Amino acid sequence: MKSMSRTHSKRLILLVLYLFCCVPLGFARERHPAFGVVLEVDRTHPSIRVSCHEIPGYMEATVMEFPVQNAMDLEGLEPGTLIDFTIVAAKDSAHAEGIRIHQFQSTDPEPMAVRQLNLLEGLVGRSSDATKKINIGEHVPDFSLIDQNSQSVSLASFTGKVVGITFMYTHCPLPNYCFRLSNNFGMVRKRFADQLGRDLILLNISFDPVHDQPEVLAQYARHWNAAGVSGWYFLTGPVIEVQKVCHEFGMNFWQDEGFITHALHTVILDRQGKVVANLEGNEFTAKQLGDLFEALLRAPQ
Repeated sequence: MKSMSRTHSKRLILLVLYLFCCVPLGFARERHPAFGVVLEVDRTHPSIRVSCHEIPGYMEATVMEFPVQNAMDLEGLEPGTLIDFTIVAAKDSAHAEGIRIHQFQSTDPEPMAVRQLNLLEGLVGRSSDATKKINIGEHVPDFSLIDQNSQSVSLASFTGKVVGITFMYTHCPLPNYCFRLSNNFGMVRKRFADQLGRDLILLNISFDPVHDQPEVLAQYARHWNAAGVSGWYFLTGPVIEVQKVCHEFGMNFWQDEGFITHALHTVILDRQGKVVANLEGNEFTAKQLGDLFEALLRAPQ
């Protein structure tokens, strides 16, 4: 009896060794932490389409669609949402799990100051401005500002086009802030050169209208090779109107000894003038922003 038991044990050990040595390792699952911008959300067949950052040693920056096993992971996700998640890859498939909305929490002095000032205003209230912030999916009320050519530009004139809006001031000293957001638009302009002005509009709004008059913005536009480019506008206007437009998108700013402490926002409107995305911060790439524009430009009209 003992001899039979020993024989059975040996056979079992040999079987385990055979499986370990001979079964292809491709069946083993790999797990990779990832960061991306959501392009589409399918709640009927739980999945997301994401513009992903490069994952060194695994994949280049790319657009991928991932099934989601837990539909609850899709809660709160919309196009333009920045997410941290895990790619679980097997031999012939991959899915996303552990999805978390990525909050902009840079430790740089500027974003930290913005968070402190926002918190302070939340405690004491903003008595000078009761502007209601526009949420995702809401229609943006029309506004009119002045462009770099001293021409009046109204948002309503772009109905039927996808509109991108970002905010800046021309003498911002920090290369990763206003300069980077404007550079993102510069890359978008190159990528969609044939559609700019026809299907796509880019608006850079200065939140320092006292200094950034049209002639200053014209020089700034030349820096980005945007002078005479149809569809890319650099806007200023009366202080009260500029403040109202900025605050509608959660774009807060404060004068600080000659400089301006400010938030970072890039907003995308669909062809009907509704907010599709309001990306906070500067952690997404120009490619990811372009992928989001492409998804909207390709959407059925």
